Amino acid sequence: MLVELRRGSVVESRHHVHVAVVDASGALVARAGEPDLITYWRSAAKPFQALPLVLDGAADRFALTHTDLALACASHSSEPGQVALVRDFLAKIDCTERDLLCGPHRPLSEVVARDYETRGVRLTAIHSNCSGKHAGMLALARHHGWPVEHYTRPDHPVQERCLAEVSRWTDLPVSHIGVAIDGCGVPCFALPLRNMAWAYARMRNVEGGRPNGEPNQGSAFRVPQSAFRIVESMLRHPELIAGAGRPCTEIMRAHPGRVIVKVGAEGVYSALLLPDGLGIALKVEDGHRVAAELAIAAVLEQLGLRPQPAALGPQSVANSRGQLVGELRVTGGVA
Repeated sequence: MLVELRRGSVVESRHHVHVAVVDASGALVARAGEPDLITYWRSAAKPFQALPLVLDGAADRFALTHTDLALACASHSSEPGQVALVRDFLAKIDCTERDLLCGPHRPLSEVVARDYETRGVRLTAIHSNCSGKHAGMLALARHHGWPVEHYTRPDHPVQERCLAEVSRWTDLPVSHIGVAIDGCGVPCFALPLRNMAWAYARMRNVEGGRPNGEPNQGSAFRVPQSAFRIVESMLRHPELIAGAGRPCTEIMRAHPGRVIVKVGAEGVYSALLLPDGLGIALKVEDGHRVAAELAIAAVLEQLGLRPQPAALGPQSVANSRGQLVGELRVTGGVA
């Protein structure tokens, strides 16, 4: 599977795509490239970093809503409404923006970024696309009585708890998961695409709490029923998972209740196709953002989720005079 940029009659660039499609038992049902490629999950791991909120009781203690839980899973666009909701989330746990240890950055939405630049909006930590995730981590610290200071450090109990949950859902011992520091300052996790996809596939059965695969420990992995709140929150609020015009939101809006899509940095996507119980993990080898967007839409379409938003089809390439000079499109697919 490739994403090719063709200029005239020549292929100018090729972006290699690696994909794993896995069912809830852990069986690989489709692939492209190397499904066992090890890469960082980046922000596509956020739902599993948010799971301790519901599993440990923090969500109940602080009366967190579906909106709050969706933001904990989000890579939001820093839209004014999204930022306001993160402030409300922080207030519920007796924290403020000063407690956030994620740095500010230019909004992921070009529309929002240009608007803020025009209006001279000063970006702060709460504008980070990860501010909801960080609010969730602060909530977990508050709930357990752990210090909120330095909650981003790998040896902080919050991060150890998140790593343990990632280990449980991916069926990998902690010692087999690579740990580095993400763009927002918290640990991120390196593991095979196949295991990322399996974690998403397992989320299909959270509502019924059914046994789901055989972990290394030899006993059936049982999905906690309370974990359904994470899935339900993402399904209810696709507008918070990313934002207007961005692929995660637009794909989920186009197919309500049928799919969860979550972007990660450097060409990573993960998804859960609910009707078939399939988990998907994808990595564009060179980290090309637009190639990854086209690739996840193409994979979902090949797996039967049709139609995909027109904006995620072949992309015309124009020069500085507005002339169409090329096209970016997906070739090949999963098998």
